[in-house]
Amino acid sequence: MATFISVPLKKSSEVDLVKPLSKFVTSTYPPGEEQTEYLRAVEELNKLRKSALGRPLDKHESSLEILLRYYDQLCAIESKFPFTELCLTFTWKDAFDKGSLFGGSVKLALASVGYEKTCVLFNVGALASQIASEQNLDNDEGLKTAAKFYQLASGAFAHIKDTVLSALNREPTMDISPETVGTLSQIMLSQAQEVFVLKATADKMKDAIVAKLANQAADYYGDAFKQCQYKESLPKYFYFQEVLPVLAAKHCMMQATAELHQSALANQKKKFGEEIARLQHATELVKTAASRYDEYVNVKDLSDKISRALTAAKKDNDFIYHDRVPEVKDLEHIGKASLVKTTAIQTPLSQKFTDLFEKMVPMAVQQSVSAANSRKADTVNRLIGSMREATNLCNGVLASLNLPAALEDLSGDAVPQSILEKSRAVVQQGGLQSIEQLIKDLPELLQRNREILDESLKILNDEEATDNELRGKFNQRWNRTPSGDLYKPLRAEGNNFRSILDKAVQADQVVRERYTAHCEMITLLCKPENELSAAIPSANPAKTLQGSEVVNVLRAQLAQLDEVKREREVLEGEVKSVTFDMTAKFLTALAQDGAINEEALTTSELDTRYGSHTQRVQQNLRRQEELLSQIQVSHQEFSALKQSNSEANNREEVLKKLASAHDSYIEISSNIKEGTKFYNDLTEILLKFQNKCSDIVFARKTERDELLKELQQSIAREPSAPSFNVPSYQSNTPAPASGGPTPAPRTAFQQPQAKPQPPARPPPPNITPQAASTSAPVSTPVAPSSTNPPPVAPPSQAQGPPYPTYQGYPGCYQMPVTYNPYAYGQFNMPYMPYQAQGQAGYPGAPPAQQPYPYPQQPPQQQPYYPQQ
Repeated sequence: MATFISVPLKKSSEVDLVKPLSKFVTSTYPPGEEQTEYLRAVEELNKLRKSALGRPLDKHESSLEILLRYYDQLCAIESKFPFTELCLTFTWKDAFDKGSLFGGSVKLALASVGYEKTCVLFNVGALASQIASEQNLDNDEGLKTAAKFYQLASGAFAHIKDTVLSALNREPTMDISPETVGTLSQIMLSQAQEVFVLKATADKMKDAIVAKLANQAADYYGDAFKQCQYKESLPKYFYFQEVLPVLAAKHCMMQATAELHQSALANQKKKFGEEIARLQHATELVKTAASRYDEYVNVKDLSDKISRALTAAKKDNDFIYHDRVPEVKDLEHIGKASLVKTTAIQTPLSQKFTDLFEKMVPMAVQQSVSAANSRKADTVNRLIGSMREATNLCNGVLASLNLPAALEDLSGDAVPQSILEKSRAVVQQGGLQSIEQLIKDLPELLQRNREILDESLKILNDEEATDNELRGKFNQRWNRTPSGDLYKPLRAEGNNFRSILDKAVQADQVVRERYTAHCEMITLLCKPENELSAAIPSANPAKTLQGSEVVNVLRAQLAQLDEVKREREVLEGEVKSVTFDMTAKFLTALAQDGAINEEALTTSELDTRYGSHTQRVQQNLRRQEELLSQIQVSHQEFSALKQSNSEANNREEVLKKLASAHDSYIEISSNIKEGTKFYNDLTEILLKFQNKCSDIVFARKTERDELLKELQQSIAREPSAPSFNVPSYQSNTPAPASGGPTPAPRTAFQQPQAKPQPPARPPPPNITPQAASTSAPVSTPVAPSSTNPPPVAPPSQAQGPPYPTYQGYPGCYQMPVTYNPYAYGQFNMPYMPYQAQGQAGYPGAPPAQQPYPYPQQPPQQQPYYPQQ
């Protein structure tokens, strides 16, 4: 019957999905079968995008199936990858803008998977409209297929209308703006209804039904016409200027079809006057369509059918019935019946879709698991830290009492066995040299981490300085997100690392001071037994103490204390060995509630897993506290029985220092090894932070270069001088008769100089009527109306929608076609702060999001170094 409208596809620039997604996979998942599977899936995803967007698509269902699969895959992985932090930019061109000789068409680049989904769904609707338009409407199968795909296209465009602003968080290009896609959705729905009119006619359904279907189609086309005509932004596209007359013609034709079938119904009811009135109205409608829109639609068949029916009806009425023909305005309104609706967009759209990343958990679950692991590490560190703190307290108390060395030193000359064991332990661990080497390495590790952090922040500062310089040069035309706003999360992360390093320096200083305090005694512990014995003063103890009850009680208490310490070692191993995975619980919570209460779920699981261990630790600490109190009381009795002389006191003081030196050596050695591991682990994290900064700066540099090239092309297209009025001395108006001073012509770029005011000019001469009569009359053209009424027929005369008033050549939106790395920075080119009208805004950077969830520092053995 008439031409059907289809929508052109959007075009996308090539994007490499493999590098950023693979980088995230390798940094998040440990090497193994799972990582290999995800890396293979990334390759498949990249191939799927190239198949869907990297080549021309045939107007066939198989091509649409590829688009649907890619759209479904985007929906599936949107929650599994942190796209806003991967510096992955998607660039799409405006579907309706054809560009010009001096530049490419309008395009928009955003680091948003929501933008990619929106553009892919637009292509789904566009390709569905093209497939529907290619169907053969002479058979039933073609009619069904066309109706299905027009409704799918309408649903795709309607879904974009509802979601595009929230998906982009900025102003979209005109082709995917809510106004444009809303109009396209209405056009597709109108065409689907028209297809049902054709099918009802082919199936020879009742005239009443066909009339209602056609009247509804006319109503849909009228709404689409209004949306096209009265949206200020839409007529800028040639596409909608070509669509407007088609919509107006379809409105007339569907209304004429409805009148034709309603006239048949009137004939059946013996209302012959009404039949003639409706056929006359239909005749006027098709005449309007034929006279105004004959180059767009063919109404000959419909016109002939109406003409034959009208001739027969008039003949019968004139010779037989003589029924009065009513006015059109007095006719009963035709009802409406809609058989179409927009197809709801619910994933998966493809029947053949399989998720390439089915086993990968969403980012919300990944972040919750990371937070749960952090809570678990805090719980483990708290339990182990409390037990180690109790052990250090115990060792300190015993060293201050010179126990158990005082009980073993009843001979007064030999080196106590406990001191010999401590000496051998220190020598086996490397003695003084091992600690000195570790302390020597700490500043180098610290400096390396500081250099990495400084370099990371420096590249941010350099890029931000360049951005501020260009913003000051171009002012409002430099319309992208300021680097200072974009880098706030990264700078906060960098400040956190700086604070961690400062705390680590303080911890290093504490370790060095402790080492300096015990260095002399540690050196003595490393000497052979004979030298150690010679360095310890001798004393003659009371022999009677060897069998004393006090000594036996004190030894029993020390044995119980050793048992408490051994129990703590077992407890520490059990606490470290507890393992559990919260992934399944988090997935269940996300599926049931749509959100994860990580704190409540993790706290409940930690109470279950570590509740018994916490109780046993508390009991152990209370038992040690009781034993230490008893040991101090027994030691006072033991000291009272010993002979009090200076030699015994000196010997006991040296033995105390040796025991304390051993404990300090063990603690210092552990602290320095912990510090070395801390710096090495922090180096890996800082390198990832540096890569993150480098990636975003590189993306910003690419964006900056493209924007600079666009501004250069915009400035090159600007006129050399602004328009100005023609001076009066160059006009055709007769010059004044008097010889007053004549101003000199002034170029557009001349700056006015401060000069003395010229003498006043004499008044202009009077123009005679004869001179005035010789002037040619000037006719003032009447500006055409910029708005048109909606396509409705007046009751007295059948008229179709008025021919749309074109609003002139649309403004061109220019964007650079390719990236030119030499666009700026190589030449000192002057820039004029002049905003060209119609210039499309270049996309700003994505809004700042949460910082990248870098892996936390591993749990430390001692709480001396700051935790991340």
